[in-house]
Amino acid sequence: MIAELLTASRPLSWINTAFPFAAAYLLAAGRVDAALVVGTIFFLIPYNFAMYGVNDVFDYASDLANPRKGGVEGALLDPRHHRTVLLSALGVCLPFVVALVILGPPVSWIVLAVSLFAVVAYSAPPLRFKEVPVLDSVTSSVHFVSPALYGMVLAGGVPDLRSGAILLAFFLWGMASHAFGAVQDVVPDRDAGIASIATVLGAARTVRLALVLWAAAAVLMLTTGRPAAWAAVLAIPYLCAAAPFARVSDADSGEANRGWRHFLWINYFCGFLVTMLLIWSVIGTD
Repeated sequence: MIAELLTASRPLSWINTAFPFAAAYLLAAGRVDAALVVGTIFFLIPYNFAMYGVNDVFDYASDLANPRKGGVEGALLDPRHHRTVLLSALGVCLPFVVALVILGPPVSWIVLAVSLFAVVAYSAPPLRFKEVPVLDSVTSSVHFVSPALYGMVLAGGVPDLRSGAILLAFFLWGMASHAFGAVQDVVPDRDAGIASIATVLGAARTVRLALVLWAAAAVLMLTTGRPAAWAAVLAIPYLCAAAPFARVSDADSGEANRGWRHFLWINYFCGFLVTMLLIWSVIGTD
């Protein structure tokens, strides 16, 4: 059971939500304190456990027909454990949410509420945003951008034009990533009667849309000034991973999984480079 719960939380993706929160908080607050520690732990494990655990519970029927499920890309949770997963997700998140509400200003409560709403609304009925084409990619992107915005406002920061451009670029990156990830599931999703941005647009057009969104994110980063503008270069590995599938047919859409597996490791590589840019940014202002 413990192994199933761990798999459900997608350990490879933990950093994708914890890092944006911690980076935004540190840049806005300039200090390490209780809010940073609590928030980082929350967005590292409980948040991901809730997000992916809820998804795996309500996607169980379709995941049975999906050959990539049952490993690092998602658990096949035994139905006997579904109730336990949902209750555990609530149990591990609640203490952190209460602590963060106590530690944060009122405006941060709104951002946190939107973030948690998106986590549930994406997978759980009756909303099931993941089955509303385009809204599925928008909601998925909110999962990763909202921790960054929350970190900023929790620290007392207010988004300006520069930080707004960075957040918007991150949002476009998130939409592109979700859209490209949906391509590999076109066949099993259609077989299960699940609508997604990829099942509606088709595999090839969805890949091309993802390429456009990544490129647009890079252009936005170019407007942010150095050193942040250098992050525009980080779009290149994503474009290279997805471009070979720009003409993939719906029938062969499962082949995009090769690009998706590269994508998972590209995130770590690019995350390291973003960390270096953040350090450069902080040192350069001292």
